[in-house]
Amino acid sequence: MLKWLKNTFSKSTETSQQRSVETAVEQHAQAPAPTSPTEQAAPAASTVVTMVEGDQNALIIAYQKLALDPAENLPADILADKLYEKMLLPEAEAVYRLVLKARPESLETWTNLGLTLDGQSRSAEAIPCYQHVIAKDPGNTIAHFNLAVSLSLLGKNPEAEQAYLRALEINPQMTHAHFNLGILFQQRDHFSGAIHHYEELLKLDPQHYYAYCNLGMILASQGRMAEAESCFQKAIAAQPELVNADFFLINLYQQQGRQADAVTLLKNLYQRQPENTNARDSLLNLYMQQKRFAEAANIYKQMLNQAPAEPVHHYNLAVVLKEQGLVDEALQHYQQAVQLKPDFTEAHCNLGVVLQEQGKLKEAQASYQRSLECNPCYSIALSNLTYIYVGTGQFAQAEANYRKALSLEPGNADHHGNLGRLLYQQNRYAEAEASFKQALKLNPNSFNALHDYGKLHMHFSRLTAAHQCFEQAIKLKPDFADAYNSLGALFDDQGMIPEAVNAYRRALEYRPNFSEAYGNLLFALNYHPDLSAEEIFAAYREYEQRFAAPLYQLQRPHTNNKTADRRLKIGYVSPDLRRHPVQHFLEPLMAHHDKNQFEIYAYSELLNEDAVSERYRSYAHHWIPTTHLNDDALADRIRTDGIDILIDLAGHTSNNRLRVFARKPAPVSLSWLGYGYTTGLQAIDYFLADSSTAPYRTEALFAEKVWRVESPVFAYRPKEGMGAVSSLPALKNGYITLGTLSRAVRINHKVIRTWAKILQRLENARLVIDSSNFSDAATRKAMEDKFVALGIDRSRLQIGVHSPPWDVLRGMDLGLDCFPHNSGTTLFETLYMGVPFVTMQGRPGVGGIGASILEGLGRPEWIARTEDEYVEKVVSLAANPDYLSTLRMSQRSQMQNSRLMDETGFCRKVEAAYRSMWQTWCEK
Repeated sequence: MLKWLKNTFSKSTETSQQRSVETAVEQHAQAPAPTSPTEQAAPAASTVVTMVEGDQNALIIAYQKLALDPAENLPADILADKLYEKMLLPEAEAVYRLVLKARPESLETWTNLGLTLDGQSRSAEAIPCYQHVIAKDPGNTIAHFNLAVSLSLLGKNPEAEQAYLRALEINPQMTHAHFNLGILFQQRDHFSGAIHHYEELLKLDPQHYYAYCNLGMILASQGRMAEAESCFQKAIAAQPELVNADFFLINLYQQQGRQADAVTLLKNLYQRQPENTNARDSLLNLYMQQKRFAEAANIYKQMLNQAPAEPVHHYNLAVVLKEQGLVDEALQHYQQAVQLKPDFTEAHCNLGVVLQEQGKLKEAQASYQRSLECNPCYSIALSNLTYIYVGTGQFAQAEANYRKALSLEPGNADHHGNLGRLLYQQNRYAEAEASFKQALKLNPNSFNALHDYGKLHMHFSRLTAAHQCFEQAIKLKPDFADAYNSLGALFDDQGMIPEAVNAYRRALEYRPNFSEAYGNLLFALNYHPDLSAEEIFAAYREYEQRFAAPLYQLQRPHTNNKTADRRLKIGYVSPDLRRHPVQHFLEPLMAHHDKNQFEIYAYSELLNEDAVSERYRSYAHHWIPTTHLNDDALADRIRTDGIDILIDLAGHTSNNRLRVFARKPAPVSLSWLGYGYTTGLQAIDYFLADSSTAPYRTEALFAEKVWRVESPVFAYRPKEGMGAVSSLPALKNGYITLGTLSRAVRINHKVIRTWAKILQRLENARLVIDSSNFSDAATRKAMEDKFVALGIDRSRLQIGVHSPPWDVLRGMDLGLDCFPHNSGTTLFETLYMGVPFVTMQGRPGVGGIGASILEGLGRPEWIARTEDEYVEKVVSLAANPDYLSTLRMSQRSQMQNSRLMDETGFCRKVEAAYRSMWQTWCEK
């Protein structure tokens, strides 16, 4: 009998190893072997020996074990062979020892005793048996071979190698010695020796399956992929019923990126062996990796047909159905899974995900909670439940969940990062920073933590530090769309508009459906100094086609009562119903609505409310938090509320709900205030403007129909605590101080060039630029350098930040507006502090804000149309300090008595516009 060292194929799975070993033993045990106990010739009757009583007992036991009649009087060695065949090894050993008592010269019996001892893991006792045979018969190939195997089993590989080599010296055609010697060489990375013996074996046995497998693995490890592939293919051809070579070849294809070949081979294997679960599961894994969800679904459906009550099959099918967008079907199978297995943690969690995406937050929350009841440590359900808590403003519960996750896994960097993000959303910045630092201490390569920490740096205008975080996050994850989006916002804050545009486009390259990044791209384009209005508007139309037009099919007819003069339901949709610059213009409108004529609904996209939010609540009949409502759910809510006119107050700013407006949930809609230019959505009926923000003959540059009111298109309510107007600083300083409170994003190369010309004309003048962006030293210096490059001495520049900026305004003589995107709230603040400003009217929308303000004040003479005119107007005003001094003392009063601060008058004209819009719809 021959015995074999286990086949240990590197890189194979445990299941594959076990199968190949069993197959190898079976295969080689059937090979011709003259010393096998089952192949000994029956001895003559004269060799039957007389046994002592103990010996006789051993024979009796043997006959009993084999269920044979003792009357057959079988020769002892034949009886031992039969015991060995039945793997009754202790009994076989006893009988072989009886034979050796009678015939100690029987080398075959010594060999068979050795095999029996080896079979009982007693190789140390087997070795003397083989050595005895070799001593008597040095040319006994099988004895040398079996000795080698026993030595290997005892870990004496060097001695085993010598024994194998001696066997091959005697019989160079002994395939089994070549094979086992190849394995020994392979195990100690002596690959050239292993290759030699496998190749010699294959010359003798060209169909040897495992030699091809092992040789292929060695060749693959050496990068000889074509030769390795050939070996695996030959192995498959030799024994297609075995699977090791198939899986080795599949791995080889995957290493080479040949996914299609891997799938084809797996499909063939699965067709050959449909009962092979390894082949099936590997094929499913490849389908999932390649997003071939329909094909994966077909396999799962077949599995479900075979076992319809198996919850895991329902679960897996649900996963791939959801990936295909077949959400309703996925929902059914998740429900089936949890019905069949009520403690199915993952299924409850995934069911929650589907329900959450459908806007069914209460049901989703219940599913996540059930998942956590099944497994309180299931972090995915804990995270998803926390997301709901955050979205619905349940910050205490969210924080408790994150801290629970940290108690379970204190070294988990992601948990620290998630907690930091939550704290950041609650404006708990110091705690958030500590969490981000801890996350990065635990995992310096956490690109999410780097990104979030960068956003916190941006909040504090630590722009250089933010830039480093974003760049490092992108280095770690080159397709990190969120980081590119944040990098674009950073470039905006640094006044680097072309760079911002490129960053947003990169974000969209990696995530084409990233609507927030596209909105930010539009924001940046509005500030671009070198693009035409037509080029910019084309980007808005592209936004509509990409993000809004696919939703137009969801629009439905409206059934609102078409009585033209009835009380109207007005809905305001905003993420800014809090302390925010919008309050200075929205409160004057909402505080003065005629509530007999208008029923006010405030749809508030807020995570954190404040005292200003409470004031807004008092202005509205209905306050509806919306952060927990997805677009479909919010659109349905607006329809259910019966809103007649829906007003967008955000445009493309953060947390807008433009996709709700694309569904057209109200018969009349318009956009106003929060953004300053078109939304790009034809689904929105009107853009509220005046002749300055939407000059006549610019209608083609708006997606909405322009609805003009008398200038201005807003009324202003000043912030409390701004203090009194000061006397003109120039009278004390002896020079004119020009200034702006504008952010860096508005101060482009054309603005800098124009302001530098003014400073060159006004030789003693100083320029103040004061905004939060300039708390960053590098940003300050970069701005200074741009003026210095145009010949302006650094000493004439005062660039920095003061908050609040009222004393900065008290130190200015004359304000400067930016272009092509004018400033906004800061222009009103400048005027209110007695400081006049010059603006340049440009592109429609944001390029007419300054002109609209000055028209409302009654100062159209301060509006320029060209850069040269802008320079002349500033120089002319600066040349007359007495006029500026007189003007300063009267300007606040003039402003208070102008249309700019006529809150009631502004509200009435807007209400008149609403009524006219409504009548227009009723007449359709």
